[in-house]
Amino acid sequence: EMHLVTSGGGSVQVGGSLTISCTASGGAFGDTEMAWYRSGNGCEILSTIGSHGRTWYALPVKGRFTVSRDNAKNMLSLHMKSLKVEDTALYYCAPVPASKVCDGYWGQGTQVTVSS
Repeated sequence: EMHLVTSGGGSVQVGGSLTISCTASGGAFGDTEMAWYRSGNGCEILSTIGSHGRTWYALPVKGRFTVSRDNAKNMLSLHMKSLKVEDTALYYCAPVPASKVCDGYWGQGTQVTVSS
């Protein structure tokens, strides 16, 4: 089963940028559609990326967040810009579909805090 380690979180000012990453071990990362979630207002799916790079974004982050993947490195990334206070949350990655994401079943998540 895939094990995911998320990193890169931190504290930024409103309007700032941050990139978080997720490294996978085990499983077939390159063949798996992946997603970013955050827990804050429930467990919210933010973005998905297919094995060949097709992307989808939830409305609250569309135009501000960019998901990417490097299958050779088993790595998923999320570049976030124009950050808002309401983006403050614990961010997780997980395969699609997945349950228990914000319970930490797929990994510990990384904290992003946006302050004004």
